Amino acid sequence: MVDEAYAALKQGILDSRFPPGFHASEQEIALRLGMSRTPVHEAVIRLQEDGLVRVLSRRGVLICALAPEDMREIYDVIVAVEGRAAELLAALPDAARAEVTAELARETEAMAQAGQGGDLPAWGQADARFHRTLVERAGNGRMTRIIQTINDQSHRARMITLKLRRELGSSVAEHRAIIEAIRSGDAKAAQAHVHDHRLRARDELLPILESFGLRHL
Repeated sequence: MVDEAYAALKQGILDSRFPPGFHASEQEIALRLGMSRTPVHEAVIRLQEDGLVRVLSRRGVLICALAPEDMREIYDVIVAVEGRAAELLAALPDAARAEVTAELARETEAMAQAGQGGDLPAWGQADARFHRTLVERAGNGRMTRIIQTINDQSHRARMITLKLRRELGSSVAEHRAIIEAIRSGDAKAAQAHVHDHRLRARDELLPILESFGLRHL
């Protein structure tokens, strides 16, 4: 029941049914989820560790908001973790590199097709799978846990700004460059391509947040 409450509340936060700044008692949240208070209480504790909520002493639960400066810090972590993951993947044996680059290529082609069809949610999902695979297949469990927490925190900002971004095709081209560097076993190039790709995305996203006055997400 705790796992179910955790998953339900987390999804509610990610899709903004519990929006940033929402403040309620655990009992109210439990009622909205159709669950009892005890598993919701345990779920809230876990979600506070994930950085998605804050427990206010005797005042309930607050859904955390993100500011542009939070996103800047998040991208600092993403650049470091994903860059190292790309280096680790490029150092794998030939057969393992071929397997992981095939996975990455499938997600990149899914992005390309979704972009051509104007399906932004599908594009975003394929992009997320690409970056999740990049880290998970590197084989470092701590890096995987760190990036999952970061992605949960930044999800709302990415989905809100996706339709405002000017050019999605550049991401596909940059993904292909990352894949080719990993496939060829060039760790330095793989890290550099990830670094440039994520900084370019950051430098596109942050001005959007600021220009539209999105101070909290």
